[in-house]
Amino acid sequence: MKWIILLNLLIIELSVVYGQKPILPDFHADPSAHYWDGKYWIYPSTDEPGSTSWDDMKRWHCYSSSDLVNWENEGEIFNLDSISWADHAAFAPDAMKWHGKYYFFFPAAFKIGVAIADKPNGPFKDALGRPLINENEVEGVSSFDPTIFIDSDSIPYLYYGGHGGAAMVRLKENLLERDEDIKKIELPGFAEGLWVHKVENTYYFTYPSRIRREGKIKQLLVYCTSKSPYGPFEYHGMFFDNDSRNSHHSIIEIKGKWYLLYHIEGPSPYERKVCVDYLEYNKDGTIKEVRMTKKGIDPID
Repeated sequence: MKWIILLNLLIIELSVVYGQKPILPDFHADPSAHYWDGKYWIYPSTDEPGSTSWDDMKRWHCYSSSDLVNWENEGEIFNLDSISWADHAAFAPDAMKWHGKYYFFFPAAFKIGVAIADKPNGPFKDALGRPLINENEVEGVSSFDPTIFIDSDSIPYLYYGGHGGAAMVRLKENLLERDEDIKKIELPGFAEGLWVHKVENTYYFTYPSRIRREGKIKQLLVYCTSKSPYGPFEYHGMFFDNDSRNSHHSIIEIKGKWYLLYHIEGPSPYERKVCVDYLEYNKDGTIKEVRMTKKGIDPID
């Protein structure tokens, strides 16, 4: 009888996470979502089946969709065999369409590079032959999880960070050179995986924050707001719990609705699955708590 009770408890615990509806095939994480060329695009990281370490990550794919629910695998767009300066830790990337080109910002070996392509599905080529951001350039900030944000005045900013520290730098118009010194930014409870978006005149800085629950490491998504891309930052707390060891996400607006793309643990923390749910704001601009659903979202017309 005791083992039956334990089995039922295990099934309940697993269903909390595995009950979500993945939108990409196994295994991907860290979804960076965008819209261009009449399609929706996700640039995720790629988890290797059976992996026991995130250091094993070495390549990236991208996916396209016409409705945000059904996704086509556009294939492998870049990998660490394509560069000479790193060979492990191909973590969360980001991408941007800019002046008719496609820029792919990627972390590798705790450095950040940038690749360019003529098409959103590549092939991408290392644009610099070296990192744009080197390892440990800013004390207390690990160089991974880049996010590229282009403001409404067309000024580009690169944000990044991990292991509890975050930083930012304004880029030149070519997105390949820094236009200022890197600045460390103070975000309460920051762990990694920063995403930046803007609603009217308010900047939202959403990111995972590490907690310990029932003896296990988890991450919650929390956020700050600001009236400037540089801060100061007003902390608002948690808005999403994926009940997983780590959390990474992107936020996108489509036809007046907002969507949160995120990952959950699969068979292990190193084999993750990408999902999507609706995100809403209160009248005062704060983000409502997002709850994972088994259904996900309806296809977009």
